Amino acid sequence: MALKKSSKHFTQTAAFKQIMKRCSRFGKNENGYPQDVPKGHFVVYVGENRSRYIIPISWLTHPEFQSLLQRAEEEFGFNHDMGLAIPCDEDDFCSVISMFR
Repeated sequence: MALKKSSKHFTQTAAFKQIMKRCSRFGKNENGYPQDVPKGHFVVYVGENRSRYIIPISWLTHPEFQSLLQRAEEEFGFNHDMGLAIPCDEDDFCSVISMFR
């Protein structure tokens, strides 16, 4: 059973690394620096209107945020060039991230 949990953790870690690699390309200027995203952060789009949020990378360790990422992977996958979309209501997203602040 521990092997199964470890394997799941490895898969999640690999998925998060893939997310960060893809997200690091979004919103960069010609010099390769983010236009408005501070170092150590990435962008997600939430809700029907795709509202944009700048999220600290440290939030990737929170189980609640990992759950949101799993939902995003199931619904949209991570193999695309658009920003990371979180498939939930914006109010629900704000409620979840308020726990991290």
